[in-house]
Amino acid sequence: MEYLCLLQEDFCDSKCNVRCSKAGRQDRCLKYCGICCEDCHCVPSGTYGHKYECPCYRDKKNSKGGPKCP
Repeated sequence: MEYLCLLQEDFCDSKCNVRCSKAGRQDRCLKYCGICCEDCHCVPSGTYGHKYECPCYRDKKNSKGGPKCP
């Protein structure tokens, strides 16, 4: 079980590093991308857009009703 958690963490870290590479606020982007990745087990490709690739990631909302995931 611990091994699976490490694999998921590595997956999320690598995907979120790509996703957030051009973000103005990388710390915030990486934080929320990581939360979304852990919940959804998916991160859209590229640095922006492509959210159709991952409906869970796309549909997560913040407390104000806006998109949670970068």
